[in-house]
Amino acid sequence: MTFSPEQSDLINLQVPPPEGILDGGGGIARSLTSLENCPALILNADYRPLSTFPLSIWSWQDAVKAIFRDSVTVIAEYDRFIHSPTEEFKLPSVLALKEYIPMKTKPAFTRFNVFLRDVWHCQYCATAHKTHQLTFDHVIPRSRGGQTSWNNIVSACKPCNTRKGSKLPSECDMHPKIKPREPSIYELQETGRRFPPSFTHESWGDFLG
Repeated sequence: MTFSPEQSDLINLQVPPPEGILDGGGGIARSLTSLENCPALILNADYRPLSTFPLSIWSWQDAVKAIFRDSVTVIAEYDRFIHSPTEEFKLPSVLALKEYIPMKTKPAFTRFNVFLRDVWHCQYCATAHKTHQLTFDHVIPRSRGGQTSWNNIVSACKPCNTRKGSKLPSECDMHPKIKPREPSIYELQETGRRFPPSFTHESWGDFLG
């Protein structure tokens, strides 16, 4: 698929209505082919996903921009078309980067990765929670010299966090169920496999294992 410079202006893209059934007002109802449901899976140049959890996906707009920049190779496509001023083409469902991005050897220390390491369980009461119900907790409080690091941060539900406050574990008899430590990239990826994405396209199967 090749594009002329004038075609690379996304403003000129025309998107036909999604396939679907007519709603009561004569319009077309939402369907699985709506553009919001057409993200592209992004692979590294070695044809492995850049990330498995969260899954490396781009919106259809970012995917099309990357094609225009010639920074990706189209591997698979949806049965959904968009139009430039002079041609029609399918939306990509799988893209591979043309330049390899080296994978990080250590995971980033983020709130999301801490929750992923702890499998979204409070480390004090051992109950599962949704992301918005969890907080960071310093096992050794910052006021007592505790560091904000993998080895001193655990996931905690809000009631447990409030109960523990600025106390040491020994002062309130609240000890983490699992001693906090820095996980490996591999461990986080394996844990992430237990939480499949809410949307996957059939063309992604060969790359997700």
